[in-house]
Amino acid sequence: MSRQYPIEKTRDIGIIAHIDAGKTTVTERVLFYTGVSYKIGEVHTGDTVMDWMEQERERGITITSAATTCFWIPTYHKDDKKYEHRINLIDTPGHIDFTVEVKRSLRVLDGAVVVFDGVAGVEPQSETNWRYADEYGVPRICFINKLDRMGANFEKDILSIHERLTPNAVVLQLPIGIEDKFEGVLDLLTRKAYHFEGEKGERIIEVEIPANMKELVEKKRHELVEKIAETDDKLIHDFLEGKEIPVEDLKKALRVATLKIRLVPILCGSALKNKGVQLMLDAVIDYLPSPSDLPPVKGINPNNHNEEERRPDDNEPLSALAFKIAADPFVGSLTYVRVYSGVLKRGSYVLNSTKNNQERIGRIVRMHANHREEADEICAGDLGALVGLKNTTTGNSLVDPEHPLILESITFPEPVISIRIEPKTKVDQEKMGIALHHLAEEDPTFRVSGDLETGETIIAGMGELHLEIIVDRMKREFNVLGNVGRPQVAYKETIKSKADAEGKYIRQSGGRGQYGHVWLKVEPLERGKGFEFIDEIKGGVIPQEFITPVEKGVREAAEKGVLAGYPLTDIKVTLYDGSFHEVDSSEFAFKIAGSIALQEAARQAKLVLLEPVMKVQAITPSDFLGDVTGDLSSRRAKISAMGERGTARVVDATVPLAEMFGYVTSLRSMTQGRGSFTMEFSHYDEVPRNVAELIIEGKKK
Repeated sequence: MSRQYPIEKTRDIGIIAHIDAGKTTVTERVLFYTGVSYKIGEVHTGDTVMDWMEQERERGITITSAATTCFWIPTYHKDDKKYEHRINLIDTPGHIDFTVEVKRSLRVLDGAVVVFDGVAGVEPQSETNWRYADEYGVPRICFINKLDRMGANFEKDILSIHERLTPNAVVLQLPIGIEDKFEGVLDLLTRKAYHFEGEKGERIIEVEIPANMKELVEKKRHELVEKIAETDDKLIHDFLEGKEIPVEDLKKALRVATLKIRLVPILCGSALKNKGVQLMLDAVIDYLPSPSDLPPVKGINPNNHNEEERRPDDNEPLSALAFKIAADPFVGSLTYVRVYSGVLKRGSYVLNSTKNNQERIGRIVRMHANHREEADEICAGDLGALVGLKNTTTGNSLVDPEHPLILESITFPEPVISIRIEPKTKVDQEKMGIALHHLAEEDPTFRVSGDLETGETIIAGMGELHLEIIVDRMKREFNVLGNVGRPQVAYKETIKSKADAEGKYIRQSGGRGQYGHVWLKVEPLERGKGFEFIDEIKGGVIPQEFITPVEKGVREAAEKGVLAGYPLTDIKVTLYDGSFHEVDSSEFAFKIAGSIALQEAARQAKLVLLEPVMKVQAITPSDFLGDVTGDLSSRRAKISAMGERGTARVVDATVPLAEMFGYVTSLRSMTQGRGSFTMEFSHYDEVPRNVAELIIEGKKK
């Protein structure tokens, strides 16, 4: 079977934004204009295509990223089929608790449309998502949405993008009118103005440039042309000589600069009022990359550990990355994959090179949100989903068994909050284990563990909302009822100085004894570095077969913690000496010796507690600013900035997570229900001594 669409006519893009900037509304318009859906779904009426989960429709937010495929002919080609492009589109969540969805989507996408709220401009989650896009080198275009809203301010939005994200963002369009007078958009490169008519804005009408805008248009166009010309030697020469540069040449140079992330084009509109979305789709085709525009994907050959490349070509050996696992009520487990090279065919065998086992490809489906269409193969540069893979998890590489390669995986943040959960009835007990296993497979930021002392199950995640949704999904999708405890903060322990300690485990009791003896050195690592174990045993003072048990004992002791039972992190442990007994030494004895030595060394190395600190942004009417900042200070907050947004005031602060439980209620009561806030994980920090003592006391009780 040959390709229906050449690779250069394919776009793999994501729509990313802060919560409530209007991503899903933009996506629904895209589906309508590209003919995927016949009516426009609305978030406020709960009938969107992409937010298909019940929880998403009830809450009006996106929880999982939904993937779909649609087709678009740029408006300036007037329905000429030969210019049709295939767009694989992922709508991602904006809420910080589901940040994993954005991160894993950006890992496999080639380009992104970043949506901003025309009133708020750049918000905290826009910055986080922008950082992820930088991390993965994803070219992007900006779409300033909601320009019809009261308080919308295009100039201020541009300023916030320049100050907080990148000075290289260039304005391609100007809004005609603003707030309730917002009528259409004006394209600076072509000097054309457009209105959107018809019930759904489907008719694009070219209109005269308003007389009061002519001067502004020339000024802004001059700035834009200069910015584009600076990226191209020939164009800058023509520009400085005062020549008129053809629009085609400007568009070509802007495409090259966007692909290299030297420039970021800015467009504008209002998705809810059906203005500007078709021109945004034109820009996706004009300025965002096709898979063939990107450098070859790199990976490590597991046989010789050399770095190898795969070009985005159907004739290359297969390489694909699994970026999401979803439990589907009808077909079981779905594995979403991005194919980088080669062709993934139904009925073939592939190697999961990350885990070194084979998988058979049974069914392949193309996704349209939660509807699916059967396919025989997925070609290079395409996205699709596989049904019923046995051992593949998020971040695994699927490759041609003859040409193994491990692609760069995806790193996920650690959970910061946990709750105890127990089944309501005996019947729920077995079902709960299965449900939690499925949900943990799907979501790498959700962890399940058992507390051995109490026999309870503990679930951990990125925030209260995250865990609330998990418990809700258990009830709805798996029919499991659970009793849930109070949320607990995921504290950690670390050390502040170096120390050495000896661990001895010697037991003599008729017959064979036990003998294990080690010396360990511990030292602090940089924050966020985790745990390192180094073996510096010389001359066989401890035989090789006992070193792994020592490491195992050390790691288990670190997991259990020393100060208050929280995991020990950011610590380097070096095994440098010890002794063994010809007859009595055993793996068990060395494991215990390692554990004893670590506990002893950690106690000497100034143990402290660490707590997750959150980045908080509170928005309040100016009358209540004093109350809000006073309340934050009482929660051990460090206020980093205060600003204005229209008539409201914005407070940026970092606050320990432990102090933020129930904050939503107190903020609402302080501001007569008019305040709001967003919160995301920032870093781990040392707990003040007086607070730490209370936590340790509470843990002992």
